[in-house]
Amino acid sequence: MRKFEAVNWNAPESDYIEMLWTQNTSQFWLDTEIPISKDLKAWSKMSDDEKLTYMHVLGGLTLLDTEQGNVGMPLIAQHVEGKQKKAILIFQAAMEEIHAKSYSTIFTTVASSDMIEETFEWVKDNKHLQRKTEIIDDIYKGIRDNDPVSLYKAMVASVFLESFLFYSGFFYPLFLAGQGKMVASGEIIKLIIRDESVHGVYVGLLAQEIYSRLSEQEQQSLYTYVHELLIQLYENELEYTENLYDAIGLTHEVKKYIRYNGNKALMNLGFEPHFPDEEVNPVVLNGIRTETSTHDFFSTKGSGYQKGKVEPLQDKDFVVLNDRVKQSDIF
Repeated sequence: MRKFEAVNWNAPESDYIEMLWTQNTSQFWLDTEIPISKDLKAWSKMSDDEKLTYMHVLGGLTLLDTEQGNVGMPLIAQHVEGKQKKAILIFQAAMEEIHAKSYSTIFTTVASSDMIEETFEWVKDNKHLQRKTEIIDDIYKGIRDNDPVSLYKAMVASVFLESFLFYSGFFYPLFLAGQGKMVASGEIIKLIIRDESVHGVYVGLLAQEIYSRLSEQEQQSLYTYVHELLIQLYENELEYTENLYDAIGLTHEVKKYIRYNGNKALMNLGFEPHFPDEEVNPVVLNGIRTETSTHDFFSTKGSGYQKGKVEPLQDKDFVVLNDRVKQSDIF
């Protein structure tokens, strides 16, 4: 007869697990806490092209969060060893669903029913958006039981989604919020980025654990795989960016931001950056730094709002976590 075991949080599976559980759960938030109606005035002053771009970038983000919450995180959690590790992944999957819902909260607040319907039709018809989702989905559904290589590939896909592919969509809300436009909606994006930064780091650590236990030949093969997948997604992302941003003249700026975050994704996996250093738009770059925004509590619940004190992960925390993985014998 099989014996089922309960998760035992009194016996940590690794020396970083408690830190990441606390970080994830302390960041919990709901879209209903953000007063999106304060953006109506700014929305009314935007041009038709600006509104269309805004709707489309959020529509694309909704699809990617749906994929991550419905498919990616649950499948990875199913195959990961360790009940505490699974618990963190399932919590992160729930947050992806909150992210997906939050975009609809923005839609229903500022846009007409026709604009919302057009956006979701655009999501289904945009070949570049569909292509990147298909690539990621195929990798997720390719995980095989007791196969660390296929699980590693799925974790790479997850890190690329959360640390790289989301950011072409994040660019425009951050760009506007940095100019004092659509500020409340921008705060939702910053809260999402705060979550995604932790998700990318955590799944990246799990991937590094697997990679460190593979043979040298397997590592070499997967190193090539990671970089080939990066370029495949990057080339598609360039075309997606042109489709989104040419009409409002921001394509060049967004492409630099994409490369910046491609390097961040590689670093989450323990690899060196691939793209050369570039100067990223400072207004938008500030948005990826998830420190507390300064707002009057009664006017906007921004990324500084939480039920307890939450300190965003800093670069030094990533270094410590990576060192722990390299020294760990636990998988």
